Amino acid sequence: MAEVFVGIGSSINRSENVQLGVAALQALFSDVQISPVYESEAVGFSGANFYNLVAKFTTNLAIVDVIKQLKKIELANGRPEFAIKFAPRTIDLDLLLYDQEIAPEFDLPRAEITKNAFVLKPLADLAPRLTDPLSGETYQNLWAKYPKEKQNLWKIEAGL
Repeated sequence: MAEVFVGIGSSINRSENVQLGVAALQALFSDVQISPVYESEAVGFSGANFYNLVAKFTTNLAIVDVIKQLKKIELANGRPEFAIKFAPRTIDLDLLLYDQEIAPEFDLPRAEITKNAFVLKPLADLAPRLTDPLSGETYQNLWAKYPKEKQNLWKIEAGL
């Protein structure tokens, strides 16, 4: 069984869409755990704030099949198949980690983890002692060293 971490984000009907994303993962995987939800400003473009969180689960699916399932969930929840990168989102599901795999062809571990507070903070909340496969540091330590002034982030109550 692989331990998988997925980033979930939305800037359109945020509360509803992150709830739908979590529910879809729970329908596929029996052991879904989630981080707190954070609100953050859009990164890379001007737009509405996002809600972001990280989900964790285990699966026997291969990496490519996990990615296919995430894409199906996105499409079922109103995300265009060929959405542009820096734009508002109904839902965004990104495979962050698949065990300790280093697989550049799948962007694993996902580069966003250490670059964006809205990924690193919820991941550090959910799995503080988990080590980053590239640096060997825990996500708790990476968050402690993250320049907090780089991106604004607020913990919110999303009712999940």
